[in-house]
Amino acid sequence: MKDTIISLLEGAVDALKHQGVLPNDLTPTIKVDPTKDKAHGDYATNLALMLAKPSGMKPRELADTLVAALPASDAIQKTEIAGPGFINFFAAADAAAQIVAQVLDSGDAFGRSLIGKGEKVQVEFVSANPTGPLHVGHGRGAAIGDSLCRLLEATGYDVTREFYYNDAGAQIKNLALSVQARAKGLGPDDASWPEDGYRGEYIVDVANDYMAGKTVTADDREVTAKADADDLDAIQAFAVAWLRREQDLDLKAFGVEFDVYFLESSLYEKGNVDATVEKLVANGHTYEKDGAMWLRTTDFGDDKDRVMRKREGGYTYFLPDVAYHLNKWQRGFKTVINEQGADHHSTVTRVRAGLQALEVGIPQGWPDYVLHQMVMVTRSGVEVKLSKRAGSYVTIRDLIDEVGRDATRFFLAARRADSQLTFDIDLARSQSNDNPVYYVQYAHARVCSMLRKTEDAGQPFDHSVAMANLALLDSDQEKAVLNRLARYPEVVEHAAKSREPQQVAQYLLDLAGDFHTCYNAVKVMVDDDTLRNTRLALGLATRQVLRNGLDLMGVSAPEEM
Repeated sequence: MKDTIISLLEGAVDALKHQGVLPNDLTPTIKVDPTKDKAHGDYATNLALMLAKPSGMKPRELADTLVAALPASDAIQKTEIAGPGFINFFAAADAAAQIVAQVLDSGDAFGRSLIGKGEKVQVEFVSANPTGPLHVGHGRGAAIGDSLCRLLEATGYDVTREFYYNDAGAQIKNLALSVQARAKGLGPDDASWPEDGYRGEYIVDVANDYMAGKTVTADDREVTAKADADDLDAIQAFAVAWLRREQDLDLKAFGVEFDVYFLESSLYEKGNVDATVEKLVANGHTYEKDGAMWLRTTDFGDDKDRVMRKREGGYTYFLPDVAYHLNKWQRGFKTVINEQGADHHSTVTRVRAGLQALEVGIPQGWPDYVLHQMVMVTRSGVEVKLSKRAGSYVTIRDLIDEVGRDATRFFLAARRADSQLTFDIDLARSQSNDNPVYYVQYAHARVCSMLRKTEDAGQPFDHSVAMANLALLDSDQEKAVLNRLARYPEVVEHAAKSREPQQVAQYLLDLAGDFHTCYNAVKVMVDDDTLRNTRLALGLATRQVLRNGLDLMGVSAPEEM
């Protein structure tokens, strides 16, 4: 309907150009939006206000002229001029209801598009250090990142999901030292415990398996423990593999999979880091000061220059990040999206500056970033801070075990990434309309129940009868559902373009709300076969769109609740 109205307005604009009312070189972007108050119609446009100046007419006068120039259409019941010059459109009942036929004909493909034209997009998300179980912040990144990938795929992009393993550096050494201490019978309270050691119970499990000579299989390697408490390198190799396997299991429980696992260590082994440094030096963007090597990031928008190589030796963490992103560019990804925690905010400018300093044609502002804020977990109104297994934080497995995968994923992805999130365990477990994921899933299950009732009553759904009588869907509540269904493709497209999966979550809540209201106001199980089938068709179309949207969130659509 929205596209139909835009097309009609384009026809009116062309007609007024021919009449000399509007300049011939005028190419307005026509905006049509759903109305908030249905008393003002189904859709409205401010086109007359936009074109008043170039036409030399008052907005309301131009609005009348535009309406008079609209091509004839059975899709529009009437138009009205409101306020300073808004044009309100009232859709004809049979035209508005055709969305039901479109949804049922398209099925799972409804809302999907090819606007991405097969463009390669790489999305890096989670990218947790292999030093412990995934915490709830990683879970938020996983939920947002995976939903974003699903959105991009639904709009025609060729998506690669990538996990970057920071398997090099001080944290990995601290992991190995912690496991070694446990293997030797020490605990966190011992005086010789590593100063920055990890204290979670999982370190005990790693140490026990190592000393038992067990074999662990991670995504790309298999490591057998040497059971030698003095071999720190062997302990490190085993511990990293052990925790990578654990993280794989966490992600599998969360319904998240990756196409590529990229190791930070490979950047050093293959010489990428050294080659990046040589290129930066050759381009004249580095200098020595106080025994350290600096990169002139201020030349590229940073507030101060940054140390690349420390005085005591070794590279700072952003240098391998530059090498890693150069590798992404060289792999042919012109669009790269990094979904990371807000604590990475400071790295955005310096990584982009480093990439510009390489002078290899990478555009400014590359790559894109989606940064999520922290998550606070509460139970009975009190913050939950500790997990026995992790030692100092709530793990994503804790949440999945508590409230299930569906609620965890929906809650973590249903808010803007840049907003702080309170995860209320009690709310996520409740079977009430206050629980957003329950509210949406219940709408889906409700339609399934309607369908079962008609079949049990010996009155199965008749598709042909319903499609021939869609104009009967003319109550205010039914029209609200119809208009909401029609907006779904636009929501998906906009959510993908803006990298905001929460737009889909909000849409699903709105659609569920419209449907529940309609269900309570308009009886479906009536004696009139034609009316019953037509109303059931509206329910089936709603069920289809709910299922499509929930799939984009990685959430199931149950048939019974």
